[in-house]
Amino acid sequence: MRFDQHAILIILAITVGMFVWGKWRHDMVAIGALLACVLAGLVPATAAFAGFGHPAVVTVACVLVLSRSLLASGAIDAVTRRLIPASSGPTVTIAVLTGLGALLSAFMNNIGTLALLMPVAIQVAAKQGLPPGRVLMPLAFGSILGGMTTLIGTPPNLIVSGFRETTGAGSFAMFDFTPVGLVVAGIGVLFIALVGWRLVPARERTGIEGFDTGAYITEARVADNSKALGKSLREIGPILRELDAQVIGLVRNQFRVSIPNSGYVLQSGDIVVIEAEPDSLASALSSIGLTLEGDPRNKPPKPDETTQGGAPAAADEKPKAQKPAETDDTSLIELTVRPGSDLVGRSATDLQLRTRFHINLLALSRRGKRSIRRLRSEPIQAGDVLLMQGTPDAIQGFSAEFGCIPLAERSIRIPDKRRAYTATLIMVAAIAGAAFGLLPAAISFAAGVLAMMVLRVVPLRTVYEAVDWPVVVLLGALIPVAGAMESTGTADLIARVLLGSLARGEPLVGLAIILVITMTLSDFMNNAATAAVMCPIAISTALQLGSRPDPFLMAVAVGASCAFLTPIGHQNNTLILGPGGFRFGDYWKLGLPLEILVIAICVIVLPLFWPL
Repeated sequence: MRFDQHAILIILAITVGMFVWGKWRHDMVAIGALLACVLAGLVPATAAFAGFGHPAVVTVACVLVLSRSLLASGAIDAVTRRLIPASSGPTVTIAVLTGLGALLSAFMNNIGTLALLMPVAIQVAAKQGLPPGRVLMPLAFGSILGGMTTLIGTPPNLIVSGFRETTGAGSFAMFDFTPVGLVVAGIGVLFIALVGWRLVPARERTGIEGFDTGAYITEARVADNSKALGKSLREIGPILRELDAQVIGLVRNQFRVSIPNSGYVLQSGDIVVIEAEPDSLASALSSIGLTLEGDPRNKPPKPDETTQGGAPAAADEKPKAQKPAETDDTSLIELTVRPGSDLVGRSATDLQLRTRFHINLLALSRRGKRSIRRLRSEPIQAGDVLLMQGTPDAIQGFSAEFGCIPLAERSIRIPDKRRAYTATLIMVAAIAGAAFGLLPAAISFAAGVLAMMVLRVVPLRTVYEAVDWPVVVLLGALIPVAGAMESTGTADLIARVLLGSLARGEPLVGLAIILVITMTLSDFMNNAATAAVMCPIAISTALQLGSRPDPFLMAVAVGASCAFLTPIGHQNNTLILGPGGFRFGDYWKLGLPLEILVIAICVIVLPLFWPL
C-alpha cells in the first residue's frame, strides 16, 4: 500500500476509536480527523472546509428548522391525535410510526419523511412515557428501510441504476427494487416494532423538559367556531382525560361555577377553567377547539380595556399606549415567584400586566391547589409558577423588577391554525420539490426555511436555535475525510482484498461479501459515495465469478442504504443524534442485529428474484 492509503487507514481507525470511546464530543473528534488529513496531505488545505457547503449539511440544517416550525406552530398536535390511537401501547405506537415512515420513504426523500414524522415521534414518546430515542431510532431506521423499495426512494438506487445502464442492460425501472426491498423493509419494520425498540439505550435529554412544575390551571374561551360549542361537559370530559387534562371550573356571564354539573352545555363566550400538564396543554386546547383566554391573538382587547383581563385602569392613572402583545419575538417563559416577592398577594389585574409590562399571564401552576377564582384576579402566592407570554426582554424586565426566577423557555405550543396550516403547506411543498426532482433536496428545503421566515411561521430568533450545530460540524468535517478514502483508492483496495481472499469462486459467497462490505463502508461514508465506489467492484466481481451483475448491483443498493451502526452513516441517523440524546456508540445496539437480519434475508431473497 502507498503512504496515503496507510495514513487514511490510521486516521480513520483513531477517529472511530475516539467516537466509540466517547470521551470527547463527536464534533471535536471530527474536526481533529479533518485537520489530521490536511496535515498528512490527504485533503488540500483549500478544500478542508468545503464539506460545510455540501448539500447534505445544508439539508440537515434546514430540516431541523422545518421540524421546529411544525412543532412550534401546533401543526403536529392534530396529526398525532389522528395517527396514534389513544389507547395504544408502545409496540403498536412504534409499529405505526415506523411502518408509516417506511411507506412514505418509498416515494419521497427519506430525510424528508423523518423530518415530517420526527416531531410526532417526540410527542408520542412523551405520551407513552418513553425516552425520545426509543421512538426516534426505530422511525429513522424504518424510513431508511423504506427508501430501498423504489428507484426514487434513495440516491444509492439511482446510482446503481445508472451503473447498470453502463453494462448495456439498461437502467432499472421504478419498481425493480420493490420485490427485494419490500421483503427486507417489511421484516425489518416488524423486527423493530416487536423487539428492536427495546434494544435502544434509554437516554434522557436534560433541560426544562425534565423539570416538573406541576399541572397548569388556565382559562380557555369557547369561540363561535369552537368544536366544543353545544357540547356538554360530560361529552368533552373523556377527550380531555385522554390528554391528562380536566375541567375544574366554568365562567359564564362573569359568574364562576367551581364544580360545574356535567350536564352543562357550553355556549359561545363561556370560559372553561382547565387543569392540564404542561406538555399536554396545547393538545387539550386544540382537541376541543378552545383558545387561551389571555392570548391577545384569540381575543383582542377592546379599546377601553387597559389591563389584563379587561379591568379598567385606575381613575388617577393615565393609560399607557397599548403595545402589540403578539410579535415575531414572542416567547412563552415560566417564572417562579420567590418568597418575599412584591408579586405575592397581587393579581394580574392589579399589576396591569398588559399595559404596563406588555406581557400576558396565560396559566398558573400551584401545587396542591386547584380551586382558584379567576386567573386574572387570583392573588399570586410564593412558589407559584407563572406561564408568561411576551418578548424575552419584556419578561426579563418584569422578572427583575419583581424578583422572579426564570426557569427557561417552555416548548409549549399555543394552537394557531393559520400558522399550523402554513407550516404544513410549506413542509409538503419542500418535500414534494425534493421527491419529484423539481429541485435538489438542499435547495428545496432551504426554500422552505426561507418561506417559514418570510411568513413569520416561527420567530426569526429561533431559526438558528433550531439547528444542532455540533451535528452540522460533524457532517461538514467528515465529508472531506470520506472523500479522502475514495480519492486515495483505500475503499476500493479494502473491498478487492476481502473479495479475493474470501469469495473463492462461489457466487453466493461473493454476493454476501459485497453486501457486507457495502454496509460497512456505508456506516462511515456517504451512502451515495459508497454506492459509486462499490458498483464497479460488484460488476467486475460478478463477471469474474461467471454470474449476472444484477443481483450484485442489488446487493450494493441494499447495503448502501442499510447504514445502522453509526450516526454518520446516514443523514437520518445524524438527525436523531441530538433529539434522542444519543452517544456515538448507541446505534449498533439496535443497528447490528438489524444489519445481520438484513444480510440473512438478502442472501435468501436476492437469488430468488435475481438469479445468480
